[in-house]
Amino acid sequence: MRVLLVDDEPLALDRLAVALAEMPDIEVVGTAADGVEALERIEALRPDIAILDVQMPGPSGMTVARSLAHAPLRPELVFVTAFDRYAADAFEVEAADYLLKPVRFDRLRAAMERARRRLSQREMRGEVAALQAMLDSLRASPAAAGRTWEDAIWVPGRQGRVRVPVASIDWVEAAKDYVMLNTASRSHILRVTMAALERRLDPSQLIRVHRSYFVRPEAVARVERPGRGMMRLLLRDGAELQVGPNYIEAVTAALRLP
Repeated sequence: MRVLLVDDEPLALDRLAVALAEMPDIEVVGTAADGVEALERIEALRPDIAILDVQMPGPSGMTVARSLAHAPLRPELVFVTAFDRYAADAFEVEAADYLLKPVRFDRLRAAMERARRRLSQREMRGEVAALQAMLDSLRASPAAAGRTWEDAIWVPGRQGRVRVPVASIDWVEAAKDYVMLNTASRSHILRVTMAALERRLDPSQLIRVHRSYFVRPEAVARVERPGRGMMRLLLRDGAELQVGPNYIEAVTAALRLP
């Protein structure tokens, strides 16, 4: 597992690094000394786990955690602090564990194992979601359903309904029970699930790249591969979308990448 260490005390970073070096399959991929640097390193390095101090210069560890709440590939978070009063906040942001300084080796090892299990559970959920999406797509095919794909979607407007041509949609983002249909001129919100919307859309026009995203291939301006098993799409409107690990192969084929 790839681990990022975040603490404004160099000695604390060194102690954590030494302890983690004793654990198999743990690789410290970087360090950060404050909240801003932590967010930058998480974006650049995509670690599996981030071990964070709570009180740091700039954004606190809790602020960093909250800003990552909806990130597609959020690392598992383990807080390490000298104060016990933030424990409730840590579990509110769904941290894997909360350790008090000085950190005992056995507690750190247990925290890494807890984070490992949570990562495995997330991966399994992603595989199930990808399989469900595949089944939904098969059920939605014109041959199976005996119908053609929709060429426009009606969405609520201020004075009635607005017709949004599917050909004008660059990308779609899930937002709980709603989706955002993003066109070159504006965004439209529609109450529908991604699975239900997928049954209405031609998969050659809007491809599924993540549990939360559809993208029009022509809207992709650049493809980045920040690390092994990772892919990021930069769209012509400036949006950056992470491709889900289970969708990378299909996206590579759809975009005809070498």
